[in-house]
Amino acid sequence: MFDFIANWIAAGGALGVGALMFLENVFPPIPSELVMPLAGYNAASGTQSAVLAFVAGVVGSVLGAWIWYEIGRRFGRERLLRLIDRHGRWLTLSRADVERTLAWFDRHGRLAVFFGRMVPTIRTLISVPAGLQGMSLPAFFVYTTAGSTIWVGALFAAGYLLEAQYERVQAWLNPVTTLLVVLIVGAYLYRLVTGKGRGDRA
Repeated sequence: MFDFIANWIAAGGALGVGALMFLENVFPPIPSELVMPLAGYNAASGTQSAVLAFVAGVVGSVLGAWIWYEIGRRFGRERLLRLIDRHGRWLTLSRADVERTLAWFDRHGRLAVFFGRMVPTIRTLISVPAGLQGMSLPAFFVYTTAGSTIWVGALFAAGYLLEAQYERVQAWLNPVTTLLVVLIVGAYLYRLVTGKGRGDRA
C-alpha cells in the first residue's frame, strides 16, 4: 500500500495527493494517515508545493465525502431500510442498527459531521446519514470542510515536521497499512460468519 501511494504522489504531485484523498473517502482502505504525511514530507524536502499539496488534500477529501452524501440523499431512508431487510446479513447490519444510527444523527447532525471527519473509517460513513436525513448541502460542505481541514492539516504537518525522520518511519508503514486492510476484511468476515446484522426488523 505504501509503495502504491508513494508512486502515485511522485507521478501526480498535488493532483496525485488530491486524487488519493478523494479515493480514500470513497474506498476507505486507502489510508489518509499515509497519504498526507507523505505529502508533508515531500513538501518539506522541496519536491512539491506545500500549499498546493495541502489544498489538494482538503479538496479531494471533501469531494469524496460529498459522493457518499449524494448516495445517501438519492437512495433515501425507506429504500435503505428495505435493502437492509433483504440483504442485511451480507452488509452485517440490521434495521435496528440503521434506525439507531439515524436517530443519533438527528440529535447530533452538524457536530457529528464535523468531528466525524477526524475519525478513521467514520470519516467516510458519516456522510451517508447526512444525506439520508436531508442535511442541507451548504451546511454539509461547511462542517465537512472544517473537519477535513483540521484532519488533513494535522497529518500534513506531522509529515512536514518529521522530515529527516520519515525515512525511518516508512520502513514499517508498509506492513502496518497492509495489516490494517487485513483487519478491516477480517472484521467484516467475523460479523458475516457470526451473523451480526441479519436484517432483523426492529
